[in-house]
Amino acid sequence: MKGSDLTGQGCSPDQAMLYTGQEMNAGEIFPLAGGEAAVRTRRSPDKETPNEDSAALIPCGKGSAVLVIADGMGGLRAGELASCLAVRTLMAEVQAAARDELGLRDAILNGIEKANEQVSALGVGAGTTLAAVEIQGRTIRPYHVGDSMILVVGQRGKIKFQTVSHSPVGYAVEAGYLDENEAMEHRERHLVSNMLGTPDMRIDVGPTITMAPRDTLIVASDGLFDNLQVDEIIERARKGPLPDCVDILVNDSLRRMQGTHSEKPSKPDDLSLILFRIRTGNHCKTT
Repeated sequence: MKGSDLTGQGCSPDQAMLYTGQEMNAGEIFPLAGGEAAVRTRRSPDKETPNEDSAALIPCGKGSAVLVIADGMGGLRAGELASCLAVRTLMAEVQAAARDELGLRDAILNGIEKANEQVSALGVGAGTTLAAVEIQGRTIRPYHVGDSMILVVGQRGKIKFQTVSHSPVGYAVEAGYLDENEAMEHRERHLVSNMLGTPDMRIDVGPTITMAPRDTLIVASDGLFDNLQVDEIIERARKGPLPDCVDILVNDSLRRMQGTHSEKPSKPDDLSLILFRIRTGNHCKTT
């Protein structure tokens, strides 16, 4: 594990990795669920308070794993506490299910619901988004609350799946009232309408998706999607070694955050990113 009290150096493939309050200067890559996962998390360049994002890679036996990103909100250290608590709670539920050979779907849903109760019980007005992906061999299933995003793309750039952000702007884009450029510049793009830490929290469960060996799964906080357009993210993520892709995405996002007013979009924010690909062990048609 990795975090303020954990270390991820030299870990085994079956060891969970937890990242909280991190300031990573480069991505890290690990074997996971019959593939590889690369992760990196950074604090917003315009603040000195802790990184409020948390992330985890959770192995669940041969060929199975869960990926998690949480983006905390609440100011001061409340956001960091909320995201860390949410990820730790979900991790504990998933690991218990894996030990008892129970289904991951129920474990993830129960973990998110328990995390919502735990964050609410803090009583400090904190909240957090959460995006999780269940991996079972070549099949994945997404779960999300809020505006942290999950995206699956083929090597040739075809979008196979993309979550809809739980926000007024996200719903407007989905309905066709705003295009991507308008959404990234909208004055209400920071508003989130669904999060952990609220009594009306709801979980979006996506469809099962079969990944080809050259597909890339992207799980990220909104610090990525508010500074790079989707086609820019796809172009940087769809090919090349995973550690390079992670660093290019994060570094280009940070450059946008620190850019001049003429360079748009630009929204300084904490940023966490996980990329995953299955191994290319057999021949599959790419998209």
